[in-house]
Amino acid sequence: MESISVFEIIKVGIGPSSSHTMGPWNAAEMFLNLIRNKKSIASVSEVFVEFYGSLAKTGIGHGTDMAGMLGLSGENFKTIDTTLIDEKVENIKTSGKLMLGGEKEIPFIYGHHLVLNKQENLPFHPNGMIYKVRFEDGSELSQDYYSVGGGFVATQEEVTVESQCVRTLYPCHHGKDVLYYTNKLGISFSDLIYINEESWRTREETKAEALAIWSHIKECIYKGVNKEGYLPGGLKVSRRAAGLNRKLLGDKTYNNLDEWFQLVIDAEESFVNINKWVSCFALAVNEENASFGRIITAPTNGASGVIPAVLTYSQAFTEYIGDDNIIRFLLVAGEIGTLFKKNATISAAMGGCQAEVGVSSAMAAAGLTEIMGGTPAQVLMAAEIAMEHHLGMTCDPIAGLVQIPCIERNSMGAIKAITAANIAIESDPEKARVSLDQVIQSMWETAQSMSDRFKETSEGGLAIAVNVAEC
Repeated sequence: MESISVFEIIKVGIGPSSSHTMGPWNAAEMFLNLIRNKKSIASVSEVFVEFYGSLAKTGIGHGTDMAGMLGLSGENFKTIDTTLIDEKVENIKTSGKLMLGGEKEIPFIYGHHLVLNKQENLPFHPNGMIYKVRFEDGSELSQDYYSVGGGFVATQEEVTVESQCVRTLYPCHHGKDVLYYTNKLGISFSDLIYINEESWRTREETKAEALAIWSHIKECIYKGVNKEGYLPGGLKVSRRAAGLNRKLLGDKTYNNLDEWFQLVIDAEESFVNINKWVSCFALAVNEENASFGRIITAPTNGASGVIPAVLTYSQAFTEYIGDDNIIRFLLVAGEIGTLFKKNATISAAMGGCQAEVGVSSAMAAAGLTEIMGGTPAQVLMAAEIAMEHHLGMTCDPIAGLVQIPCIERNSMGAIKAITAANIAIESDPEKARVSLDQVIQSMWETAQSMSDRFKETSEGGLAIAVNVAEC
């Protein structure tokens, strides 16, 4: 195995889905680069993209089609003005033209040049797609891509086309590796990750990246607690974070993010109120995610509210505050995510929601335990406890939207993470009967045994049990 940076697991993304939105978007950008390497954008006469399997079945609700069009247009989801997404997509559809790579205008008819093939699956992974161009000289170029979770994209021939994976000084591919190196070196979990991240960047750059992520998290939560109305998609799901924020703050007012966060810190710290705040943080992020907002993918978009909720909880309601704790939380959480990606999956199309909210809960539990002063063994124990109580969780979004039950699941995942950390910090890991490596293996076996109907296809569970028309 090759190592994966924690910032490939926790990173800036765009809603509503890392595998169904970010993955196809990334694939489109990769295909543009492939065109440029083989010939040129100027020599293209037509472009085609066909989405298969899970990508097709929930493509509309997850914005897969939009991601494909915007990616081919040369837009970047990290920089695009998210308020203009609908306008840009509508312009492509109504004009019947697309500015390929931002360089050349070509014909583009939705339903002909972009197809959602719900009847077929490509090999290798349920989230398959094929991008193809026809050049003016009559030749063609095509490439299959697979969105394997968390925005990562692979081809059938390659393990991954994202060449971010390198060898680290102390490679940690399993929980037992973490224990071995931390014991050998006499250092904490986060210190070990600090060292390994130097394979990609300096320690100061790692600190800056982690603090930038924290800044994005606060901005996302702040946007979410200040927006009212219904989420897009037709289910008429009401935003709840703003109302909950208002009730918790009472008659207190604020003018900016810093003023709001200080009010949160100064709020009543009863058990009930803190629980409500944790839910509010998670709801705020996932309501932004459901609205094609910019969020932090951790490790996926469907689970993007868990780590922000737990990290914000730690900074508002515990003694474990400050930049150093924020950085260490994110380093450890991200490393736990890499263990699941390498040994199981972080794709709901492969493993159900246990691969998304379950993994994010394990990541958050580990990060919180680290800054609470837990030993490496206690950190791994917290991750194991959190995942153990998400095993078998299905992915069954109603109408293919990342709304029901996804949004509330993030609140539940955050609360479970905090509980898991509290249990682990008071426990002796030597007496644990199940290790993190064993629960990851169990999760993967569960994923392989799970019916495809419960893996992000909207063909089972709540997705068919609930009459959408009556929602």
